[in-house]
Amino acid sequence: MNPGNKYKPFKPIHLPNRQWPSKVQTTAPIWTSVDLRDGNQALVNPMSGAQKIKFFQKLVQTGFKEIEVSFPSSGETDFDFTREIIEKGMIPDDVWIQVLTPAREELIRKTFECIKGAKNVIMHMYNATSPLFREVVFGNDQDRTVALAIKHTKIVAELMDHYSKPENGGTNFKYEYSPECFTQTEPDFSLRVCEEVRKAWGKSSKDNKIIFNLPATVEVGPPNHYADMIEYFCTNISHREEIIVSLHPHNDRGCAVAAAEMGLLAGGDRIEGCLLGNGERTGNVDIVTLALNQFCQGIVPGPLDMTDLQSIVDVVSGCNDIPVHPRHPYAGELVFTAFSGSHQDAIKKGFKVQEERNAKGDPTWDIPYLPIDPADLGATYEAIIRVNSQSGKGGIAYLVAQSLGLDLPRKMQVAFYQVIQQVSERTGKEMVTEDITRAFCETYHVPHLSIGKNEGRLSLKSFSLADDMPDAGAVTAQGEDGAETPRYRRFTGSVALDGKVHQLTGRGNGALSALCDALSLTFNINASIREYSEHAVSQPGVGAVGVGKGRGGATRSQAASYIELVDTDDEDQAGHKAKGYWGVGIDTDVTASNIKALLSAASNLILSEKEVVDQAAKAIVEA
Repeated sequence: MNPGNKYKPFKPIHLPNRQWPSKVQTTAPIWTSVDLRDGNQALVNPMSGAQKIKFFQKLVQTGFKEIEVSFPSSGETDFDFTREIIEKGMIPDDVWIQVLTPAREELIRKTFECIKGAKNVIMHMYNATSPLFREVVFGNDQDRTVALAIKHTKIVAELMDHYSKPENGGTNFKYEYSPECFTQTEPDFSLRVCEEVRKAWGKSSKDNKIIFNLPATVEVGPPNHYADMIEYFCTNISHREEIIVSLHPHNDRGCAVAAAEMGLLAGGDRIEGCLLGNGERTGNVDIVTLALNQFCQGIVPGPLDMTDLQSIVDVVSGCNDIPVHPRHPYAGELVFTAFSGSHQDAIKKGFKVQEERNAKGDPTWDIPYLPIDPADLGATYEAIIRVNSQSGKGGIAYLVAQSLGLDLPRKMQVAFYQVIQQVSERTGKEMVTEDITRAFCETYHVPHLSIGKNEGRLSLKSFSLADDMPDAGAVTAQGEDGAETPRYRRFTGSVALDGKVHQLTGRGNGALSALCDALSLTFNINASIREYSEHAVSQPGVGAVGVGKGRGGATRSQAASYIELVDTDDEDQAGHKAKGYWGVGIDTDVTASNIKALLSAASNLILSEKEVVDQAAKAIVEA
């Protein structure tokens, strides 16, 4: 890998007083899509007429006001497509269609025939100006190259006069000229040929600006050098107020977006590019990335609407038959996704702080690893965190919170994380939100509208609580009214174990301790509560069918309870911390949710760890 004398570096221009590095972009450029022409000619199988119409309609829907629709003289498909959208009135009155033609008289005339009757047309003509093409391909010198541009520009001007008359179509025209390849053309010669083209056209004014398109037809130099060339052109061209400077960067060095951003700082007014960057070789500048880069900096991207980015991806990939890379900026399937545990935890905490900030009236978006709010592009938060064997508890807990509305205690997050890690390794697959939800409901016996009752080995059928007389000499508590109340409660209920219903009774200083006593007496399950928490939840879908429904079917607030049990016998042994077994209960009645959580935890206590993981893995595989 020694280039030696084989490759020559790009020769930058001398611009010691460049101004663009200190400038800040505050406005969007004029956006021009070249998907239907430049992008289309780069496809293995160019688009059919029907595909071009579908693509054109999406471009209009997205908000483009300038669309290069074809190279009419290149073939019948392009010619017929252009005629179809004109004759069927498919072009909105505020949209300018752009058509490309080389500097050849017969092809220019055919192009004008193609656009007859269109309301607004940009006639885009080009000829080769760089030494490589002038001398090697066409055998021209600078003078002959300028003469060709002048001659054919005058033909364009004459035909514009003809086709702008009402009897010949009444078209409004703009003229665009491209010195190909601008970045490989001597800067002073680019100025010379453009000056002569402007004079030859003779129609430019502040209200009718000529468009000079300055393409990096092949990206051969760094983006800062492209910006230098643009600033040099903008500073030295005469009648700048009558000119729109258009940029058309290609991506051969992978720097098209950077070149476009720097070129705009250097004086560019307009961008030609493709949605998602399709085009010859490595493609054109990606307008989606460029526009959303500006959006993230607080700049309204002109008329472009990308609030349903997936629909743009679907049309572009479908019509071009080129899939979008999952890591493609903004548009890729995985760009808002975190697999890493530390990333997931940071995002989860960021969302919490974001909610607090929004509640105080501050809408500023500032979340770790997410430079843009996925919701602004029509994406859901469920796509942000994805789970595999490398993921952490924070991300898993976030998905549970999003799908079920449950805010898991930190220690329970650790416990469920271990279950998911084992399930992921067992199944060998990425765990999507539906898998996480199913695994959680299966592991902790949570009923769900889409999954079912999910009862554990122990399940509550009915229960009642009553005050129980204290033992002789026992201390009683005094209520606010001064009356003494017993410290003990009696639990009486029906509980099923593996489907067989048993009658239970137990006594304790509260509902949960009474149930623990009943489980010990009836099933010899000796457990004590190590951790307990609860919160309100109103997430639709949580709870079995009919649970949590008020009048008219509206969802009522429910209570979610979390209980960690430890085996009393295990707890008594010195030298190690007893293993915990978590359970979850959800009910409109707080006491009932507590009891269900305890039975859920007890169900896991009497299962082996392997059985818990097996059940979760089986549920996911079967689903």
